[in-house]
Amino acid sequence: MFAIPAIDIIDGKCVRLSQGDYTQKTIYSASPLEVAKEFEAAGLSRIHIVDLDGARSHRIVNIDILYTIARGTNLQIDFGGGVKSDEDIAKAFDHGAHQVTVGSIAVKDRDLTMRWLARYGADRIILGADVRDETIAIQGWQESGGLALMDFLDDYTRAGMQYVICTDIARDGMLGGPAVALYHRILQRYPGLHLIASGGISSIADIEQLREAGLYGAITGKGIYEGRFTLSQLKATEHAG
Repeated sequence: MFAIPAIDIIDGKCVRLSQGDYTQKTIYSASPLEVAKEFEAAGLSRIHIVDLDGARSHRIVNIDILYTIARGTNLQIDFGGGVKSDEDIAKAFDHGAHQVTVGSIAVKDRDLTMRWLARYGADRIILGADVRDETIAIQGWQESGGLALMDFLDDYTRAGMQYVICTDIARDGMLGGPAVALYHRILQRYPGLHLIASGGISSIADIEQLREAGLYGAITGKGIYEGRFTLSQLKATEHAG
């Protein structure tokens, strides 16, 4: 399982929200690049970057941050937030993203998402399944997409989607533990899926539990920034067991 640290960006700064609430924002660093370099120095190979300004503005905003991190590190970058058009996704890949996460657009424009899946390949597109009470949420978690999680996943996995990030919004930024039971149900239904957990991770024990459950990856942000575990401990989970 890959341990994947997160950098969420507002106004060019590294921040964390609680339950997706933009009014509950904590700034952790004015330099996302320096944070990314710390992750790389610890031996981590992947990073999850979310353009929160982009998610709220319906277009990529912090493209320069993506480019700076891609040029300044060798990290494999998954980028999301504000990807709504052919121009957006091309820009993200051109500026250094290895994979792009599509969430709101996958709900609002299935045909466009399917074209991206065919054009870029299933190894480069990640489906963002952000859920509140197992219902998909969109637009930076500010709206309900009106879709049940499993129906959403059924559609896209049948079409060949291989990577999914599933975030339980109620747990995100709350350090209360991940939605392990939900992830078990998803993997029972889609045993070949590369499922990546996000939200609620507060300890190394949480990450070990996700690895034992068969998750492909675990995204963690606030647990790192609040000192719940060290980067060396996080890296060690990739080789444990």
